[in-house]
Amino acid sequence: MREYLLVFLVALSVTYLLTVIAREIALRTGAVAAVRDRDVHAEPIPYLGGLAMLGGLCAAYVVARELPFLGGRSEVFVFKDAGVVLLAGALVCAVGVVDDIYELDALTKLGGQVLAAGLLFSMGVRFYYFPGADGTQFALDDAQSALLTMVVVIGTMNAVNFVDGLDGLAAGVVGIGAAAFFLYCYSASAQSNLTLATTGALLSAALAGACAGFLPHNFHPARLFMGDSGSMLIGLVLSASAVTLTGQFFGLPKTDGNSLFVNLLPVLLPISLLMVPIVDLVLAVVRRTRAGRSPMSADKQHLHHRLLEIGHSQRRAVLIMWMWAFTLATGAVVVSLEDAVWVWFGLGTMLALTVLLTFVLPKVHRPRKTGLGDTGLPENAVPEGRAEAPDEASSGEQHPREEHLPGP
Repeated sequence: MREYLLVFLVALSVTYLLTVIAREIALRTGAVAAVRDRDVHAEPIPYLGGLAMLGGLCAAYVVARELPFLGGRSEVFVFKDAGVVLLAGALVCAVGVVDDIYELDALTKLGGQVLAAGLLFSMGVRFYYFPGADGTQFALDDAQSALLTMVVVIGTMNAVNFVDGLDGLAAGVVGIGAAAFFLYCYSASAQSNLTLATTGALLSAALAGACAGFLPHNFHPARLFMGDSGSMLIGLVLSASAVTLTGQFFGLPKTDGNSLFVNLLPVLLPISLLMVPIVDLVLAVVRRTRAGRSPMSADKQHLHHRLLEIGHSQRRAVLIMWMWAFTLATGAVVVSLEDAVWVWFGLGTMLALTVLLTFVLPKVHRPRKTGLGDTGLPENAVPEGRAEAPDEASSGEQHPREEHLPGP
Protein backbone atom coordinates (compact mmCIF):
# COMPACT_ATOMS: atom_id res chain seq x y z
CA MET A 1 0.00 0.00 0.00
CA ARG A 2 2.85 2.43 0.75
CA GLU A 3 4.29 2.03 -2.74
CA TYR A 4 0.89 2.70 -4.30
CA LEU A 5 0.60 5.79 -2.13
CA LEU A 6 3.97 6.94 -3.45
CA VAL A 7 2.79 6.35 -7.03
CA PHE A 8 -0.29 8.46 -6.28
CA LEU A 9 1.79 11.29 -4.80
CA VAL A 10 4.29 11.29 -7.66
CA ALA A 11 1.50 11.55 -10.25
CA LEU A 12 -0.16 14.29 -8.21
CA SER A 13 3.01 16.36 -7.75
CA VAL A 14 4.29 16.09 -11.33
CA THR A 15 0.88 16.87 -12.81
CA TYR A 16 0.48 19.88 -10.53
CA LEU A 17 3.88 21.27 -11.54
CA LEU A 18 3.55 20.53 -15.26
CA THR A 19 0.28 22.43 -15.55
CA VAL A 20 2.29 25.65 -15.53
CA ILE A 21 4.28 24.49 -18.56
CA ALA A 22 1.16 23.13 -20.30
CA ARG A 23 -0.58 26.48 -19.83
CA GLU A 24 2.33 28.34 -21.38
CA ILE A 25 2.43 25.96 -24.35
CA ALA A 26 -1.31 26.44 -24.86
CA LEU A 27 -0.99 30.22 -24.84
CA ARG A 28 1.89 30.15 -27.33
CA THR A 29 0.14 27.74 -29.72
CA GLY A 30 -3.30 29.32 -29.52
CA ALA A 31 -4.95 26.32 -27.83
CA VAL A 32 -7.42 28.41 -25.86
CA ALA A 33 -11.17 28.42 -25.22
CA ALA A 34 -12.47 31.42 -27.14
CA VAL A 35 -14.93 33.70 -25.35
CA ARG A 36 -18.57 33.39 -26.34
CA ASP A 37 -21.64 35.29 -25.18
CA ARG A 38 -22.90 32.30 -23.22
CA ASP A 39 -19.62 31.60 -21.38
CA VAL A 40 -18.70 32.91 -17.95
CA HIS A 41 -15.00 33.39 -18.63
CA ALA A 42 -14.07 36.88 -19.84
CA GLU A 43 -10.73 35.96 -21.36
CA PRO A 44 -9.45 32.91 -23.27
CA ILE A 45 -8.69 29.96 -20.99
CA PRO A 46 -5.86 27.67 -22.14
CA TYR A 47 -6.37 24.00 -22.94
CA LEU A 48 -3.73 21.22 -23.01
CA GLY A 49 -4.12 20.15 -19.39
CA GLY A 50 -3.90 16.62 -20.77
CA LEU A 51 -0.19 17.13 -21.41
CA ALA A 52 0.41 17.71 -17.70
CA MET A 53 -1.69 14.68 -16.78
CA LEU A 54 0.20 12.50 -19.26
CA GLY A 55 3.47 13.69 -17.73
CA GLY A 56 2.22 12.79 -14.26
CA LEU A 57 1.16 9.30 -15.37
CA CYS A 58 4.51 8.64 -17.07
CA ALA A 59 6.46 9.89 -14.03
CA ALA A 60 4.47 7.58 -11.75
CA TYR A 61 5.16 4.67 -14.11
CA VAL A 62 8.93 5.35 -14.11
CA VAL A 63 9.07 5.64 -10.31
CA ALA A 64 6.99 2.47 -9.84
CA ARG A 65 9.49 0.45 -11.89
CA GLU A 66 12.21 1.31 -9.36
CA LEU A 67 10.23 0.38 -6.24
CA PRO A 68 11.23 -2.88 -4.51
CA PHE A 69 7.75 -4.45 -4.47
CA LEU A 70 6.09 -3.14 -7.64
CA GLY A 71 9.23 -3.06 -9.75
CA GLY A 72 11.19 -5.89 -8.17
CA ARG A 73 8.66 -8.61 -7.37
CA SER A 74 5.78 -8.04 -9.77
CA GLU A 75 5.08 -10.14 -12.83
CA VAL A 76 6.52 -8.99 -16.15
CA PHE A 77 3.08 -8.38 -17.64
CA VAL A 78 2.24 -5.74 -15.00
CA PHE A 79 4.53 -3.09 -16.44
CA LYS A 80 4.23 -4.40 -19.99
CA ASP A 81 0.47 -3.83 -20.00
CA ALA A 82 0.81 -0.53 -18.17
CA GLY A 83 3.32 0.64 -20.77
CA VAL A 84 0.92 -0.30 -23.58
CA VAL A 85 -1.87 1.71 -21.93
CA LEU A 86 0.38 4.75 -21.56
CA LEU A 87 1.49 4.41 -25.20
CA ALA A 88 -2.13 4.35 -26.36
CA GLY A 89 -2.85 7.23 -23.98
CA ALA A 90 -0.03 9.27 -25.50
CA LEU A 91 -1.46 8.61 -28.97
CA VAL A 92 -4.96 9.76 -28.12
CA CYS A 93 -3.55 12.69 -26.13
CA ALA A 94 -1.63 13.78 -29.25
CA VAL A 95 -4.86 13.65 -31.27
CA GLY A 96 -6.50 15.80 -28.59
CA VAL A 97 -3.67 18.33 -28.67
CA VAL A 98 -4.02 18.71 -32.45
CA ASP A 99 -7.76 19.14 -32.03
CA ASP A 100 -7.35 21.75 -29.28
CA ILE A 101 -5.10 23.76 -31.60
CA TYR A 102 -6.56 23.16 -35.07
CA GLU A 103 -10.13 21.96 -34.39
CA LEU A 104 -10.33 18.54 -36.02
CA ASP A 105 -13.62 17.24 -37.33
CA ALA A 106 -15.51 14.58 -35.40
CA LEU A 107 -14.71 11.76 -37.83
CA THR A 108 -10.97 12.40 -37.56
CA LYS A 109 -11.14 12.36 -33.76
CA LEU A 110 -13.13 9.13 -33.85
CA GLY A 111 -10.44 7.68 -36.08
CA GLY A 112 -7.83 8.60 -33.48
CA GLN A 113 -9.87 6.90 -30.77
CA VAL A 114 -10.27 3.75 -32.85
CA LEU A 115 -6.53 3.73 -33.56
CA ALA A 116 -5.69 4.01 -29.84
CA ALA A 117 -8.18 1.29 -28.87
CA GLY A 118 -6.85 -0.89 -31.71
CA LEU A 119 -3.32 -0.44 -30.36
CA LEU A 120 -4.47 -1.70 -26.96
CA PHE A 121 -6.08 -4.75 -28.54
CA SER A 122 -3.17 -5.60 -30.81
CA MET A 123 -0.69 -5.47 -27.92
CA GLY A 124 -2.69 -7.71 -25.60
CA VAL A 125 -4.74 -5.27 -23.50
CA ARG A 126 -8.13 -6.72 -24.41
CA PHE A 127 -11.07 -8.76 -23.17
CA TYR A 128 -10.17 -12.45 -23.26
CA TYR A 129 -13.47 -13.75 -21.92
CA PHE A 130 -16.94 -12.56 -21.03
CA PRO A 131 -17.92 -13.49 -17.47
CA GLY A 132 -21.18 -15.27 -16.85
CA ALA A 133 -23.46 -14.71 -13.87
CA ASP A 134 -22.94 -18.26 -12.59
CA GLY A 135 -19.17 -17.94 -12.44
CA THR A 136 -18.47 -19.48 -15.84
CA GLN A 137 -16.20 -17.74 -18.33
CA PHE A 138 -17.04 -17.52 -22.03
CA ALA A 139 -13.92 -17.34 -24.17
CA LEU A 140 -14.07 -14.62 -26.82
CA ASP A 141 -12.69 -15.00 -30.32
CA ASP A 142 -10.65 -12.16 -31.82
CA ALA A 143 -13.63 -10.45 -33.45
CA GLN A 144 -15.74 -10.55 -30.30
CA SER A 145 -12.84 -9.40 -28.14
CA ALA A 146 -11.99 -6.54 -30.48
CA LEU A 147 -15.60 -5.36 -30.60
CA LEU A 148 -16.10 -5.45 -26.84
CA THR A 149 -12.75 -3.75 -26.17
CA MET A 150 -13.50 -1.01 -28.71
CA VAL A 151 -16.98 -0.36 -27.32
CA VAL A 152 -15.82 -0.09 -23.70
CA VAL A 153 -12.71 2.02 -24.37
CA ILE A 154 -14.19 4.38 -26.97
CA GLY A 155 -17.47 4.68 -25.07
CA THR A 156 -15.64 5.66 -21.90
CA MET A 157 -13.55 8.29 -23.68
CA ASN A 158 -16.69 9.88 -25.12
CA ALA A 159 -18.55 9.70 -21.81
CA VAL A 160 -15.74 11.57 -20.05
CA ASN A 161 -15.72 14.16 -22.81
CA PHE A 162 -19.44 14.74 -22.50
CA VAL A 163 -19.24 15.35 -18.75
CA ASP A 164 -16.37 17.82 -19.22
CA GLY A 165 -18.68 20.83 -18.97
CA LEU A 166 -17.96 22.55 -15.65
CA ASP A 167 -14.68 23.50 -14.05
CA GLY A 168 -13.26 20.46 -12.25
CA LEU A 169 -16.16 18.14 -13.08
CA ALA A 170 -14.49 15.58 -15.35
CA ALA A 171 -11.25 15.42 -13.35
CA GLY A 172 -13.20 14.90 -10.13
CA VAL A 173 -15.52 12.22 -11.52
CA VAL A 174 -12.69 10.23 -13.08
CA GLY A 175 -10.49 10.67 -10.01
CA ILE A 176 -13.25 9.25 -7.82
CA GLY A 177 -13.75 6.36 -10.23
CA ALA A 178 -10.02 5.60 -10.33
CA ALA A 179 -9.79 5.62 -6.52
CA ALA A 180 -12.77 3.27 -6.28
CA PHE A 181 -11.26 0.89 -8.83
CA PHE A 182 -7.95 0.88 -6.96
CA LEU A 183 -9.87 -0.13 -3.83
CA TYR A 184 -11.40 -3.02 -5.76
CA CYS A 185 -8.12 -4.25 -7.26
CA TYR A 186 -6.22 -4.09 -3.99
CA SER A 187 -8.95 -5.58 -1.78
CA ALA A 188 -9.94 -8.35 -4.19
CA SER A 189 -6.31 -9.42 -4.63
CA ALA A 190 -5.73 -9.40 -0.87
CA GLN A 191 -8.88 -11.44 -0.11
CA SER A 192 -7.95 -14.00 -2.77
CA ASN A 193 -4.30 -14.27 -1.68
CA LEU A 194 -3.13 -13.13 -5.11
CA THR A 195 -0.32 -10.71 -5.85
CA LEU A 196 -1.10 -7.13 -4.86
CA ALA A 197 0.96 -5.85 -7.78
CA THR A 198 -1.50 -5.57 -10.67
CA THR A 199 -1.69 -3.30 -13.68
CA GLY A 200 -5.18 -2.16 -12.73
CA ALA A 201 -4.10 -1.04 -9.27
CA LEU A 202 -0.97 0.67 -10.60
CA LEU A 203 -2.77 2.61 -13.34
CA SER A 204 -5.75 3.57 -11.18
CA ALA A 205 -3.50 4.87 -8.38
CA ALA A 206 -1.52 6.95 -10.88
CA LEU A 207 -4.71 8.19 -12.58
CA ALA A 208 -6.26 9.25 -9.27
CA GLY A 209 -3.07 11.17 -8.49
CA ALA A 210 -3.01 12.88 -11.90
CA CYS A 211 -6.62 14.01 -11.50
CA ALA A 212 -5.95 15.27 -7.98
CA GLY A 213 -2.89 17.21 -9.16
CA PHE A 214 -4.85 18.83 -11.98
CA LEU A 215 -7.86 19.89 -9.90
CA PRO A 216 -6.24 22.88 -8.09
CA HIS A 217 -5.72 24.51 -11.49
CA ASN A 218 -9.09 23.42 -12.90
CA PHE A 219 -11.58 23.99 -10.08
CA HIS A 220 -13.80 27.06 -10.48
CA PRO A 221 -12.56 29.58 -11.49
CA ALA A 222 -10.33 27.45 -13.75
CA ARG A 223 -6.94 28.66 -14.94
CA LEU A 224 -6.50 25.69 -17.29
CA PHE A 225 -8.85 23.30 -19.09
CA MET A 226 -7.92 19.69 -19.81
CA GLY A 227 -9.32 19.90 -23.36
CA ASP A 228 -9.65 16.89 -25.62
CA SER A 229 -6.08 15.92 -24.82
CA GLY A 230 -7.05 15.34 -21.20
CA SER A 231 -10.59 14.00 -21.44
CA MET A 232 -9.70 11.31 -23.98
CA LEU A 233 -6.52 10.39 -22.08
CA ILE A 234 -8.13 9.84 -18.69
CA GLY A 235 -11.11 8.05 -20.27
CA LEU A 236 -8.79 5.62 -22.03
CA VAL A 237 -6.63 4.96 -18.95
CA LEU A 238 -9.66 4.34 -16.72
CA SER A 239 -11.32 1.89 -19.10
CA ALA A 240 -8.06 0.13 -20.00
CA SER A 241 -7.34 -0.35 -16.29
CA ALA A 242 -10.49 -2.46 -16.04
CA VAL A 243 -9.77 -4.32 -19.28
CA THR A 244 -6.35 -5.45 -18.00
CA LEU A 245 -8.01 -7.58 -15.32
CA THR A 246 -9.27 -10.15 -17.80
CA GLY A 247 -5.80 -10.64 -19.24
CA GLN A 248 -4.02 -11.15 -15.93
CA PHE A 249 -6.32 -13.56 -14.10
CA PHE A 250 -8.01 -16.76 -15.17
CA GLY A 251 -11.35 -15.48 -14.04
CA LEU A 252 -11.64 -12.69 -11.55
CA PRO A 253 -10.48 -13.03 -7.96
CA LYS A 254 -13.10 -14.60 -5.73
CA THR A 255 -14.18 -12.48 -2.78
CA ASP A 256 -16.71 -12.55 0.03
CA GLY A 257 -18.98 -10.22 -1.92
CA ASN A 258 -21.68 -10.65 -4.51
CA SER A 259 -20.39 -13.16 -7.07
CA LEU A 260 -22.57 -11.69 -9.83
CA PHE A 261 -20.96 -8.27 -9.41
CA VAL A 262 -17.50 -9.80 -9.16
CA ASN A 263 -17.86 -11.73 -12.40
CA LEU A 264 -19.33 -8.86 -14.38
CA LEU A 265 -17.23 -6.05 -12.92
CA PRO A 266 -14.63 -5.77 -15.74
CA VAL A 267 -17.44 -5.05 -18.19
CA LEU A 268 -19.68 -3.04 -15.86
CA LEU A 269 -16.93 -1.11 -14.08
CA PRO A 270 -16.47 1.71 -16.62
CA ILE A 271 -20.27 2.00 -16.81
CA SER A 272 -20.76 2.12 -13.03
CA LEU A 273 -17.86 4.48 -12.43
CA LEU A 274 -19.06 6.81 -15.17
CA MET A 275 -22.82 6.34 -14.86
CA VAL A 276 -23.38 10.08 -14.54
CA PRO A 277 -21.60 11.07 -17.78
CA ILE A 278 -22.94 8.01 -19.62
CA VAL A 279 -26.53 8.93 -18.71
CA ASP A 280 -25.73 12.48 -19.80
CA LEU A 281 -24.35 11.20 -23.11
CA VAL A 282 -27.38 9.01 -23.84
CA LEU A 283 -29.87 11.77 -22.96
CA ALA A 284 -27.97 14.26 -25.13
CA VAL A 285 -28.02 11.94 -28.15
CA VAL A 286 -31.74 11.19 -27.73
CA ARG A 287 -32.60 14.85 -27.11
CA ARG A 288 -30.75 16.15 -30.15
CA THR A 289 -31.90 13.35 -32.46
CA ARG A 290 -35.55 13.89 -31.54
CA ALA A 291 -35.11 17.59 -32.28
CA GLY A 292 -33.75 16.76 -35.73
CA ARG A 293 -30.23 17.93 -34.88
CA SER A 294 -26.85 16.26 -35.02
CA PRO A 295 -26.02 14.24 -31.87
CA MET A 296 -22.70 16.14 -31.81
CA SER A 297 -24.24 19.62 -31.88
CA ALA A 298 -23.77 21.69 -28.73
CA ASP A 299 -26.61 22.62 -26.41
CA LYS A 300 -27.11 23.73 -22.83
CA GLN A 301 -29.29 20.95 -21.48
CA HIS A 302 -26.62 18.69 -19.99
CA LEU A 303 -27.12 17.46 -16.45
CA HIS A 304 -24.75 20.09 -15.07
CA HIS A 305 -26.72 22.81 -16.86
CA ARG A 306 -29.92 21.49 -15.27
CA LEU A 307 -28.30 21.73 -11.83
CA LEU A 308 -27.42 25.35 -12.50
CA GLU A 309 -30.97 26.06 -13.65
CA ILE A 310 -32.61 24.73 -10.49
CA GLY A 311 -30.51 27.00 -8.31
CA HIS A 312 -27.12 25.42 -7.63
CA SER A 313 -24.01 27.54 -7.96
CA GLN A 314 -21.31 26.29 -10.32
CA ARG A 315 -19.12 24.99 -7.50
CA ARG A 316 -22.02 23.35 -5.74
CA ALA A 317 -23.23 21.73 -8.97
CA VAL A 318 -19.78 20.17 -9.40
CA LEU A 319 -19.75 18.92 -5.80
CA ILE A 320 -23.24 17.43 -6.25
CA MET A 321 -22.14 15.52 -9.35
CA TRP A 322 -19.03 14.36 -7.50
CA MET A 323 -21.35 12.95 -4.82
CA TRP A 324 -23.38 11.09 -7.45
CA ALA A 325 -20.18 9.68 -8.94
CA PHE A 326 -18.91 8.67 -5.48
CA THR A 327 -22.19 6.98 -4.57
CA LEU A 328 -22.39 4.96 -7.79
CA ALA A 329 -18.69 4.12 -8.07
CA THR A 330 -18.08 3.10 -4.47
CA GLY A 331 -21.45 1.36 -4.36
CA ALA A 332 -20.57 -0.91 -7.30
CA VAL A 333 -17.12 -1.68 -5.93
CA VAL A 334 -18.10 -2.24 -2.29
CA VAL A 335 -21.07 -4.44 -3.21
CA SER A 336 -18.71 -6.60 -5.28
CA LEU A 337 -16.40 -7.03 -2.29
CA GLU A 338 -18.87 -7.34 0.58
CA ASP A 339 -22.45 -8.60 0.70
CA ALA A 340 -23.30 -7.58 4.26
CA VAL A 341 -26.39 -5.68 5.42
CA TRP A 342 -24.36 -2.65 6.50
CA VAL A 343 -23.14 -2.22 2.91
CA TRP A 344 -26.65 -1.86 1.55
CA PHE A 345 -27.69 0.35 4.46
CA GLY A 346 -24.73 2.65 3.95
CA LEU A 347 -25.30 2.77 0.20
CA GLY A 348 -28.98 3.59 0.68
CA THR A 349 -28.15 6.34 3.17
CA MET A 350 -25.59 7.90 0.83
CA LEU A 351 -28.05 7.75 -2.06
CA ALA A 352 -30.80 9.41 -0.01
CA LEU A 353 -28.42 12.16 1.14
CA THR A 354 -27.28 12.82 -2.43
CA VAL A 355 -30.87 13.06 -3.69
CA LEU A 356 -31.73 15.39 -0.82
CA LEU A 357 -28.83 17.72 -1.53
CA THR A 358 -29.56 17.68 -5.26
CA PHE A 359 -33.23 18.66 -5.18
CA VAL A 360 -33.95 20.13 -1.73
CA LEU A 361 -30.86 22.26 -1.09
CA PRO A 362 -31.60 24.78 -3.89
CA LYS A 363 -35.06 25.43 -2.40
CA VAL A 364 -33.80 25.80 1.15
CA HIS A 365 -30.69 27.80 0.31
CA ARG A 366 -31.82 30.28 -2.32
CA PRO A 367 -29.41 33.17 -2.87
CA ARG A 368 -30.58 36.52 -1.53
CA LYS A 369 -30.93 39.40 -3.94
CA THR A 370 -28.30 41.38 -2.07
CA GLY A 371 -26.22 38.37 -1.04
CA LEU A 372 -22.83 37.20 -2.11
CA GLY A 373 -22.09 34.82 -4.93
CA ASP A 374 -19.53 32.09 -5.20
CA THR A 375 -16.75 34.64 -5.47
CA GLY A 376 -17.58 36.47 -2.25
CA LEU A 377 -18.49 39.62 -4.23
CA PRO A 378 -21.90 41.25 -4.55
CA GLU A 379 -24.03 39.55 -7.19
CA ASN A 380 -23.89 42.53 -9.54
CA ALA A 381 -20.11 42.74 -9.31
CA VAL A 382 -17.76 41.14 -11.80
CA PRO A 383 -14.66 39.42 -10.34
CA GLU A 384 -11.36 40.35 -11.86
CA GLY A 385 -10.75 38.42 -15.08
CA ARG A 386 -14.25 36.93 -15.12
CA ALA A 387 -17.38 38.01 -16.96
CA GLU A 388 -20.78 38.33 -15.38
CA ALA A 389 -22.66 35.09 -16.02
CA PRO A 390 -25.42 35.41 -18.61
CA ASP A 391 -29.05 34.64 -17.81
CA GLU A 392 -28.70 31.16 -19.28
CA ALA A 393 -26.06 29.51 -17.12
CA SER A 394 -23.09 28.08 -18.93
CA SER A 395 -19.81 26.50 -17.97
CA GLY A 396 -16.42 28.03 -18.40
CA GLU A 397 -15.21 24.53 -19.25
CA GLN A 398 -17.62 24.18 -22.18
CA HIS A 399 -15.92 23.80 -25.54
CA PRO A 400 -16.21 26.84 -27.85
CA ARG A 401 -17.27 24.85 -30.85
CA GLU A 402 -19.47 21.85 -31.46
CA GLU A 403 -19.49 18.96 -29.00
CA HIS A 404 -15.85 18.02 -29.31
CA LEU A 405 -16.06 14.26 -29.37
CA PRO A 406 -18.26 12.14 -31.58
CA GLY A 407 -21.22 10.44 -30.03
CA PRO A 408 -21.57 6.71 -29.86
